[in-house]
Amino acid sequence: MHEIRGNSCGVPIAMGARGLATAGRVTGLDKWLMRKFLQSIGSPPLRVVLWDGSEILPPGASAPVGMRLRNRSTLMRLVTRPFLNFGDDYSAGRIEIEGGLVAFLETIYGAMAGQRQSRSEPDKDAHRRNQPRRNNLKDARLNIHHHYDIGNAFYRLWLDREMLYTCAYFAEPNASLEEAQLAKMDLVCRKLRLQAGQQVVEAGCGWGGLARHMARHYGVKVRAFNISTEQIAYARQRAKAEGLAGQLEYIEDDYRNIAGKYDAFVSIGMLEHVGPDHYRELGQVIDRSLTANGLGLIHTIGQNLAEPMGPWLLKRIFPGSYPPTLREMMAIFEPFGFSVLDVENLRLHYAKTLEHWLERFENNREQVSMMFDAAFIRAWRLYLSGSLANFRLGNLQLFQVVFARPNNNRVPWTRAHLTLPTGKC
Repeated sequence: MHEIRGNSCGVPIAMGARGLATAGRVTGLDKWLMRKFLQSIGSPPLRVVLWDGSEILPPGASAPVGMRLRNRSTLMRLVTRPFLNFGDDYSAGRIEIEGGLVAFLETIYGAMAGQRQSRSEPDKDAHRRNQPRRNNLKDARLNIHHHYDIGNAFYRLWLDREMLYTCAYFAEPNASLEEAQLAKMDLVCRKLRLQAGQQVVEAGCGWGGLARHMARHYGVKVRAFNISTEQIAYARQRAKAEGLAGQLEYIEDDYRNIAGKYDAFVSIGMLEHVGPDHYRELGQVIDRSLTANGLGLIHTIGQNLAEPMGPWLLKRIFPGSYPPTLREMMAIFEPFGFSVLDVENLRLHYAKTLEHWLERFENNREQVSMMFDAAFIRAWRLYLSGSLANFRLGNLQLFQVVFARPNNNRVPWTRAHLTLPTGKC
């Protein structure tokens, strides 16, 4: 199955009546293969409807969700390379889901998680497995271009007004997405204890929303780095239109080329695209950039146990990505003696963020269809739904880590500065 731990998929769109008519009679071998496949992924309680309408049901269990396979070739693709072909065949319309895609994926992932619990040793090469490209200077730009440079108009349809494509912070459960994203930016600024006049560097700035927020509301000067051409163009346009160009510099360049000294280092949603093989490089950048009393914050999707990303997600959606464990993140801090001051897990906040994104995506499906084909829409629905399922189940985490130099004693005595003032977001 598609697993997220995750443009057009490049596969043909759904078969017509002729394809269904030539799918062939379901045999006992077909059913046996399907049952063995279900056993191999933990025997999830789901029903499978084959191309002639016959069903495979779980023994002694209800099956509120299921999938329908269009033909024998889809079955063979599923049982031979499930973690790639499920995503491609769902995107192409050769697999249909019944009972809701998120519920279906939660059922699958829950069964697979049960199988993993017996494993005690982490996979030391998890971050390298299934990767079509690594994250050196050349390939990192290609990876980012694949996901982020597909059109600002597309992202504008389902992100908030500030175009923040990272976990929001729902200080109030019923907050809107816009309110929660503002609350997230304020939370980050409070953790960094920003003061007017400070110099801040941001690695991986997205569409520039946090940099604008820091400059406007905290009076700091920001240099923000990003290698997405479309995001940088949008960020510069917004900063100029809002009269913030004098406080902001958006730089289209790799984080490894950051130079200068700063009172704060911040990275929101970039570490997933760095890869553990480059964490020491990132640590070197932070070490040469941060002042003696500076503070740093890294906000990243993570996981509890090192496991590889699914090949479908890496090939079709997020090449080069990997969510680290906290143990793996220490490779950024330990070689340079940084002290970790605060760790917070916002996993359920990301699940709620994805609920908003998925709803907005579906509500704007007609506009998306004017930009991309049906396979693209189904692929992104699968990506967003799979992400939501994984955060709900705890397969994915969202870590915010605050750090400083070991001899920096100008750190908070309590956590009172993190309390969100009533009515502020």
